[in-house]
Amino acid sequence: MRKPNLERQVEEACAELLANGQHVTLAEVAARAGIGKATIYRRPELRAVVEEHRARGREALTLSGLAVQVDQLRRGLEAVAGKVRLHEESLRRLERRTPPPSA
Repeated sequence: MRKPNLERQVEEACAELLANGQHVTLAEVAARAGIGKATIYRRPELRAVVEEHRARGREALTLSGLAVQVDQLRRGLEAVAGKVRLHEESLRRLERRTPPPSA
């Protein structure tokens, strides 16, 4: 049987809390991850994940945190727009190559 990836579980629990606008607490993370609070306390890598998400939650409420998020979203949107343009060009080329269906 494979050992569960606790770090991934804790990461997902923290991300879910932040996405729902909730505070990242050890009790809530442990409950959502299906592990005990003591496990998070004992394992420094798990505690670090929780602390990182706590900091993200606090930063999201500051102007600089919001500016960073807006910039990340803008860059992501620009990347998606670039891919859409490439796909549109490909479709136009394909449409020029294929003759219209005969009736």
